[in-house]
Amino acid sequence: MEHGISAGQQVALVWDSHSSPEALQSLVQKIQAVVGAEGGVSVENLNQLLKSSYKESQFDVLLSGLVPGSLTVHSAEILAEMARIVKPGGRILLKEVVTTTEAGNNRKLKTVTKLSTALTLSGLVEVKELQKEPLASEQTQSIQERLGFQGNDVLSVQMEGRKPNFEVGSSSQLKLSFAKKPAQSEKLAVDPAAAKLWTLSANDMDDDTDLLDSDELLDPEDLKKPDPASLRAPSCRESGKKKACKNCTCGLAEELEQERKSSQPKSACGNCYLGDAFRCASCPYRGMPAFKPGEKILLNENNLHDA
Repeated sequence: MEHGISAGQQVALVWDSHSSPEALQSLVQKIQAVVGAEGGVSVENLNQLLKSSYKESQFDVLLSGLVPGSLTVHSAEILAEMARIVKPGGRILLKEVVTTTEAGNNRKLKTVTKLSTALTLSGLVEVKELQKEPLASEQTQSIQERLGFQGNDVLSVQMEGRKPNFEVGSSSQLKLSFAKKPAQSEKLAVDPAAAKLWTLSANDMDDDTDLLDSDELLDPEDLKKPDPASLRAPSCRESGKKKACKNCTCGLAEELEQERKSSQPKSACGNCYLGDAFRCASCPYRGMPAFKPGEKILLNENNLHDA
């Protein structure tokens, strides 16, 4: 059989309204003679395929548009339905009218490239072009009238695709082999000969070998304690800057903290030692007895905070 059909197969034959009844009957008889009693042939109109009740994965081979005189144009829905009712590994052979120009003035006609892409998107694999045939003048006129196509750049192309050897949604367990990871406590074996190359003992050195004392590598300048001021960052040395950097490590933060704790407030009017009658309203010594000039008076933290 020219379409690759063998005995015992289930074949679906799809025809359209332009197919000749005599040619359709002749093709059905040829297929039945090949598949024999163990096989079968189902004939369906293209426009009724989406309304049919065919089971999933029912046919070994599906033929569409191959009846002489057919002018079939397959939509994406039709191609998806064809792929659904074909068995895994089954074949779809179809013939469709295409245009030879990429920018056709009718979107209903595909190019050969777009037809191949449409078959792939429907779920088929191993999509290939088998042959091309020019259309007769009456067939071209029929396409122009039916689809409103303006132009003569049309021809008929026969394509073939195969359904993958699995169903949509099927699953299979993967056999994965994971290498055993060594335990953390295990140590890698080291070649003794290789380890010896990196081992140095007193016996490996000659008597004339001079060993350096690490203390002799230090100069007197290296042993001196550095000046804390020299360790400060350049920003700490700016004139008039009395603020330590964030995360200060040069000692300026501790120095400023010590100055803050040890510093005592200075009198603005000079009368603080005379008593409350002579002190300002904001004087930190208010409430304290008079004291001798120059006497050191310590204020607690509460007094400083109130001041």
